[in-house]
Amino acid sequence: MNEIKSVDELKELWARVPPANGIEPLPTALTFDDVLLVPQHSTVLPHQVDVSTRLTRRIRLNIPLVSAAMDTVTESRLAIAMAQQGGLGVIHKNLSVDEQASEVDRVKRSESGMIVNPITLSPANRIYEALDLMRKYRISGVPITEDGSKEGRLCGILTNRDLRFETNVNRPIADVMTHEPLFTVPVGTTLDAA
Repeated sequence: MNEIKSVDELKELWARVPPANGIEPLPTALTFDDVLLVPQHSTVLPHQVDVSTRLTRRIRLNIPLVSAAMDTVTESRLAIAMAQQGGLGVIHKNLSVDEQASEVDRVKRSESGMIVNPITLSPANRIYEALDLMRKYRISGVPITEDGSKEGRLCGILTNRDLRFETNVNRPIADVMTHEPLFTVPVGTTLDAA
């Protein structure tokens, strides 16, 4: 059998097929497996292409992709990934109001891999408090500041690794947090530079 190279060739082939018992052939229908796009030479380079689009008068997306607001598709993880690539993830409504707010909060707290509005604790807080926050916000670490505020001086970090073998959750965070080495960078530092 000869390879069909175009839709016109396919239509021509169908036109030659005689109808069976007076039944007309079905119109042409193609699936992804029926079509092969062969790459060709182009003088346009990928970095020269602008695929951005306007979602509203004030909102511009860098890529024209918006995820479906379905419970099997979009929650905070996909919404964060979509935002990092320039698209938009729409959180579905099959959640309670509090759960929806929590999902949106997770997305807003994550920006290009950097946490811009971190949840912080003080060294005096108890391990169980940190575990509750880590579970609630699905985070793996909490910055520890001297006074527990976002503006306070960073004195450590508490991560899942610090808590892996901890059995006494009533201990203060200061007993198990990582004190050194802590590497910090000024606000505005790019991920590549960090």
